[in-house]
Amino acid sequence: MLFFQELQDLGRDPPAQCSAGPVGDDLFHWQATIMGPPESPYQGGVAFTTRIYHPNINSNGSICLDILRSQWSPALTISKVLLSICSLLCDPNPDDPLVPEIARIYKTDRDRYNQLAREWTQKYAM
Repeated sequence: MLFFQELQDLGRDPPAQCSAGPVGDDLFHWQATIMGPPESPYQGGVAFTTRIYHPNINSNGSICLDILRSQWSPALTISKVLLSICSLLCDPNPDDPLVPEIARIYKTDRDRYNQLAREWTQKYAM
């Protein structure tokens, strides 16, 4: 079964700063941990199951990422999805935001955006 192969692959060669696996015995419900990438305002944070200050992730934890929507393919592995999410943390896409106000701040005042993202990381993910 594909799920078991994914689990084995993740165990052998996990993406940097990431881990993932099924919740309990439910192979259709996975939980992932993505460490905040170094040199990003999310450094030291470990989760956005609650809140994250990011233009492409809303308060429900939904992620605006093309491979999770229109570009989804069964050929995508969990590792590739995790790496894409990590990349989104380092390089937000303010032109396709879920949270337009955060995207506006990202575009117009990067220092303020980074400060607010760090504050949210400290408050909600540490």
